[in-house]
Amino acid sequence: MSAIDDLPPLRDIIREHSLSARKSLGQNFLLDLNLTARIARAAGPLEDSTVIEVGPGPGGLTRALLALGARRVIAIERDERALAALDYIVKRYPGRLDIVHADAQQFDPRPLLDGGKAKIVANLPYNIATQLLVDWLSIEPWPPWYDMMVLMFQREVAERIVAQENDEAYGRLAVLANWRTETKILFDISPAAFVPQPKVTSSLVRLIPRATPEPCDRRALEQVAAAAFGQRRKMLRQSLKSLSVDPARLAAAAHIDTTRRAETIPISGFVAMARELANIRNTTSNVA
Repeated sequence: MSAIDDLPPLRDIIREHSLSARKSLGQNFLLDLNLTARIARAAGPLEDSTVIEVGPGPGGLTRALLALGARRVIAIERDERALAALDYIVKRYPGRLDIVHADAQQFDPRPLLDGGKAKIVANLPYNIATQLLVDWLSIEPWPPWYDMMVLMFQREVAERIVAQENDEAYGRLAVLANWRTETKILFDISPAAFVPQPKVTSSLVRLIPRATPEPCDRRALEQVAAAAFGQRRKMLRQSLKSLSVDPARLAAAAHIDTTRRAETIPISGFVAMARELANIRNTTSNVA
């Protein structure tokens, strides 16, 4: 019996279903149910919540979410081997756990939400974690269908998500993440907590959507950030040339000098340059 419910230990479940972690799927299982409960608690009160979980594997975090009162968990699992291993949780919590056999990068959960909001809580597969986050941050229209994300990343990726200007990790991901959400690293998790053990420390990150981010076109913002950080050692007057507009005009709109480099520009500066880029293109399009 575990510390959080009356179900079998996760190691027994893994052994029974031959559910060894596969590197090709980015799998690293968390077997400490006290730790998975701590992750679940980081998502705040769960009693009235629908939770989207990606990559449940043998179900350690799934069990914690349900034991702590989640009204409904929608677990998206690509690995067919894990489906039978999760069925025992479905039976333990009837009507509260939906298992969806799908690739999370291709799956849209909105039809299952009946117009309501969800929380995304997941120990993400490392090989798709960053792309999944970018997809969720790029949802249109905004605000999105989720009201919170509590996600596990490699520590290096977590630092890139929460970074601010002048931080070494500051880059395109930080601009997008902190423009649209409030980000925070909650705590680190040792490699020893996972099976198999990764070579790096992991971090749990919370992202809460901003109801009204500074207005600008998301694609223009991504393009400006990509150009600026694509040549991050160069000044803006050089790096922004790839946008085929006058870098001085973009910088002037943000009240910054073209001799500055990308890592010194706050998110508000990137937003202002993105707005100006969109204005220039719209004007050019209308003239044409």
